[in-house]
Amino acid sequence: MDLDGVRVVITGAARGTGRLLAEAFAERGAQVFLSARDLAAAEQVADAISRRGPGRAHAFRCDLAVPNSVRVFAAAVADRTSHLDVLINNGAAYLEGQDLTDGSDDAIESVMAAGGTGTVLLTKHLLPLLRASSRPDVVNMISACGEVGHRRSGAHPAFYAAKHAHAGLAEILSYRLRPEGIRVISLFPPDFVQDGPRQADSDLTARSVIDCVLFAVGQPRDCFIREFHFEQVRSPYA
Repeated sequence: MDLDGVRVVITGAARGTGRLLAEAFAERGAQVFLSARDLAAAEQVADAISRRGPGRAHAFRCDLAVPNSVRVFAAAVADRTSHLDVLINNGAAYLEGQDLTDGSDDAIESVMAAGGTGTVLLTKHLLPLLRASSRPDVVNMISACGEVGHRRSGAHPAFYAAKHAHAGLAEILSYRLRPEGIRVISLFPPDFVQDGPRQADSDLTARSVIDCVLFAVGQPRDCFIREFHFEQVRSPYA
C-alpha cells in the first residue's frame, strides 16, 4: 500500500501497538505526527522512523488526561500542517483490577480522563484539519472492553467505563461526520499480544490489528468500514 504524503496523527506511539502503527504508516511513505506522555521516548521513536524512511515522523508530548496538554499538542500539529488525513486515537491509560476498590482515586481519574475527555478533546481540536483533507479518517483503537456484554478482560471497571465512553463517541461521530466524507473506523480487539504466531489457535497479535487499520484506511472512499470486531478464541486466563 502506498501512503506517500499521507499525514497521520497517532497518540500513545512511544511503545507497543502505537509505535508499531507509526512504523507501519511511515514504512509506506506517510508523514507521522506521534505523541506520548514521555517526550524523550516519542523523540527516540520519531528519530528511528525518520532515519529508516521513506516516511518521516515528528514527536510531541501529549498527556491525554490533561486538557491543556491536548490543546497544546493539537495546536503544534496545526503549526506543522494545513490538513490531516488520518487521526488514530490509540493512546489510553490501562488499569488492571477485578474489584472497583483495586484502583486508587488518582489512577481511576487518569484512566477516565485519558480514555474519555482527552480523546474527545483531541478529536475536536483536530477536526478542522481533518475537514481540510480529501481523504479524512478517524481510527479509534477501542478494545473489546467497549463492547456491550464483554466480561473476559482483567481490566479495572474504570478502564471498561473509559472504553465505553470512547465507543459512544465513535458511534455518534460515525453517523454525524459521514455526510462530510469523514470515515470513523473503530476496532474492538480483545486482549492481544505484541508478538506471536499468527495462527488460528493462537492469541491475536498487534500486527494483525495493525493490518486491519491499514486495510480500512486504504479502501476507496466509497467503502466505509465502520467497525472491526474479533473472536477471542483463547481466554487470557486459560
